[in-house]
Order: sequence, then structure tokens, then C-alpha cells
Amino acid sequence: MSTVALGALTNINLPSLKSLDLFDCELRGTIPSGLFNLPSLETISLGGNQLSGPIPSSIFELVNLNTLILSSNHLSGTAELYLFAKLKNLGYLDLSDNSLSINTTFKVNSSFPKLYLLRLSSCNINEFPKILSTTNNLQYLDLSNNKIHGRIPNWLPSLVVISLGEDAEEEEINKCRSFSQLDLTELLIALAAGCIQIPLDGFKAVPMLRILDLSYNVASLPENPSFSSLPHLQELYLRRMQLHEVPSDILSIQQLQILDLSQNSLQSVPEGFKNLTSLTELDLSDNNTSTLPPELGLLEPSLQALRLDGNPLRSIRRTILDRCTKGVLKYLKDKLPEH
Repeated sequence: MSTVALGALTNINLPSLKSLDLFDCELRGTIPSGLFNLPSLETISLGGNQLSGPIPSSIFELVNLNTLILSSNHLSGTAELYLFAKLKNLGYLDLSDNSLSINTTFKVNSSFPKLYLLRLSSCNINEFPKILSTTNNLQYLDLSNNKIHGRIPNWLPSLVVISLGEDAEEEEINKCRSFSQLDLTELLIALAAGCIQIPLDGFKAVPMLRILDLSYNVASLPENPSFSSLPHLQELYLRRMQLHEVPSDILSIQQLQILDLSQNSLQSVPEGFKNLTSLTELDLSDNNTSTLPPELGLLEPSLQALRLDGNPLRSIRRTILDRCTKGVLKYLKDKLPEH
């Protein structure tokens, strides 16, 4: 599709139109305010284009809107997050990867009663959005590539519960509802590198988590993280965490399907990996591992992808390593004593 101006679409008269999907259509120019004179709109998808300028304030008049996707454009200016709370039916909001600055200042009586997915990656955010403390249904949260520092607040419907400290702050936190009331079945939180701290009690407040990405947060994990309190975890990403050994708790996550431990300093691979019988992808690339336990071969045929490049492996010939995952696992399995 050739590049077109979105303004050409504002002359349409479709008062009953419910969905406007123009994702990746090479649209350019600013978003015309007249585009939002379609009162029945429930879905707007304008991501992946070349749109520029600010987000028109007229968008907040679309009371039926439940999905808004403006990601991967060139939108600029400052957007107030609390204004989006005017859209009481909003469940899906994606403003990621623009040139926007999102102001997360909390306003009294602002809330997202139906929000279940929020993507604010690369939005120049410097603090946790406190307005999320009013959200009961959030399932997916992406705050990656921002400027957030400090601890995860106790009021944030996030991966963990953590105390902010003493005195007035602590008193204010204690007034917030329990995290056990949150329905966090799938939450991705990939935050600014090295800025997030996980509390000593680990992830006990969110036992239903299925996806956890803590990559690049070197100082985030306590000495003994409680991964065992996440029995439903299916995907775990711990890329570039300066790990020298695999946290033993990981070996008890029976439903784990994807495990990324790449770009660490792992010197050995535990035999206990054989217990992760649901594992389909294991990334051990770019570590300091020189040997692999034969027990790893017991993960065949469930393990479909084993990445080992970037390790000083000396116990396995290069011709073996050049084989596909199935070939490497068979080689290891043949090394077991019973074989």
C-alpha cells in the first residue's frame, strides 16, 4: 500500500462503525481530531504507521472504546495517562514505541475498571504508574525501556509485593487492597536494566503468574528467589542477570516450557533439568559452561530447541554440537550409565 494521509479518511460518514483497523498501512501525518467523530467506535488500531504529532484530546470522547493501539509510530508530546481512564470500557491500551512522554501523575477518582492489557514500552516513564493501583483485571503489563528506578511499589499490580519503607509511606500502603485480590494470570514486566528489586519473599503474592521476564535486571533477585511459589509459570526469562549458577528453585517448576538463561556466567548445568519435562525451549547460550550432564538427554523428545552457542564446551565434539537439538540430546542420552 502506498503512503497515504490519514486526514483523507475523516470525511467518511459511518456513525455505526465499530472497528477501525489500519495497522501497518503506511499512514503518515498527524491524527486528525475528526477521526474520532465516530461515536460507535469500539476498536482503533493505527499501530505500525508513520503518524506524528500529539494524540488528539477528542479521542477521550469515545465512550464505547475498548481497544486503542497507537504503537510504533512517531507520535510526540506529553500524554496524561489519567485521561485515558475516562474511557471506562478500555481494556487494551498500547502506546509503545513512539516519541511520547507519558505522565503517570495520579488523579483522584481516576481508574481503569476493565483494563487487562497495558503496553507503555519506551514512553519516557520515570515512575511506576500509581493509577494501576485501581486496576483489578490487569493481566499483561509491559513497562520495558523506560527510566523507572527504585523498588516495585506495594500498590502496583505487578509481579511482587514490596514495602516502600517506613512512616507515612508505609501507612499509606497498608490502606491498599491485598494483592491476593488481583487476577494476574499472565503478566510480563520487563523494566529498565538494573533498576528493579525483588523482595525477599519472592513471588508469593502472585502464584498464578505464567510469564516472567526479569532480563537485564542484574540487582533484582534476592539470594534465594522463591521461584517455587510460581507453580503455573510457563515462561521464564533471566537473560544477562550475571548468574553464576542456576537458581535451584527453577528445577521445581513443573509447567515451565521456555527458559532463557543466556548471557550469564553459568559454569555448569544441573542434572535437575531432567525434571523439567514440559520444557520445549532452553537457551544456555553465551555462558561459561564447559560440560553438559548426560541427564539433559532425558528431555527428549519434549525439548525442541536447545541453544548452546557461545559456551567453551570441551566435552562434546564440534560435529555433535553442529547437529540439531535432537542429535545433541540423543548423544547425551547415550552417555547415561544405563545406556
